[in-house]
Amino acid sequence: MRDAVGAVGSVLLLGGRSEIGAAVVERLVRGGARRVVLAARGDAGTDGVARRLRTAGAGEVHSLRFDAARPDTHAAVVDRAVDLVGDLDAVVDAFGALGDQAAFEDDPAAAAEAAAANYTGHVSAGLAVARRLREQGHGTLVVLSSVAGVRVRRANFVYGSAKAGLDGFAQGLGDALHGSGARVLLVRPGYVSTRMSAHVPPAPFPATAEQVAEAVAEGLRTGAETVWVPRRLRLLFAGMRALPRPLWRRLPR
Repeated sequence: MRDAVGAVGSVLLLGGRSEIGAAVVERLVRGGARRVVLAARGDAGTDGVARRLRTAGAGEVHSLRFDAARPDTHAAVVDRAVDLVGDLDAVVDAFGALGDQAAFEDDPAAAAEAAAANYTGHVSAGLAVARRLREQGHGTLVVLSSVAGVRVRRANFVYGSAKAGLDGFAQGLGDALHGSGARVLLVRPGYVSTRMSAHVPPAPFPATAEQVAEAVAEGLRTGAETVWVPRRLRLLFAGMRALPRPLWRRLPR
C-alpha cells in the first residue's frame, strides 16, 4: 500500500531482465519501494538485477517464472506475486523483443512470434493485472510502449505495429479502470540505448534508461496518464502524425 506521501511500496516487474524495466524499478526502490518481484522467462539474468535492487535499498526481492507466450499462466503469476508481497502498488510491464525488420521479412514465423511478445502477451498480462488492481482499489500498471507505435515506419513496421496495438490497448485499459482507484501510466520513449537496441542506429533525441525511469517516477507522483521521453517528442510526433504519407515513406530507413 502507498504510504502517507504516496510513495510506492511494492513493485512487480514483468520482464525481469529488461534494462529499462530494471532502471524503473531501481528508481522506485530509491524512492521508497521495499518489496519487489522480478518475473522473467527462466532464472538466468535476474540475479544481477536483484543484487542491484538490494544495494539500492530493497528489503525483499523475489523471482518468478513468466513466459509472455503462455497467456494461460499470466493470472497465476500475478496471484503469486501478491502472495509474496501483498498488494501491488506498481506493476511495470516491460517485456518484449525488438528484432530486425529485414530478418522478419525473410522469416514470417519469427515476425509473428515477436509480434506476440510485443502485443498479445501484454493483453493477457495487462488484463490479469487490471483485475487485481481493481480488486485492491489502487495501484498503477506502467506500460512501456514506444514512439514507434505512434506512427509506424517502414524501417520497423513489425515492431511498430505491435507497439501501436499495445499503445491502444493501454489507453483503453486505462479508460476501463477509470474510477476504480487503479490506473494505467502509458510511457512512450524514443530511442533508448540498450542491449536490445544495439544493432539499431541511434535516432534523434535519444534517451537513457535512467531518463525513462525518472519520467516514470514523476508520472506516478503526478498521476499522469501518458509520459513521453524525452518530452519534446510529443511535439515532434504531433507534426509527424500530420505528415502526408508519400513524404512519410521517404524518411530514412
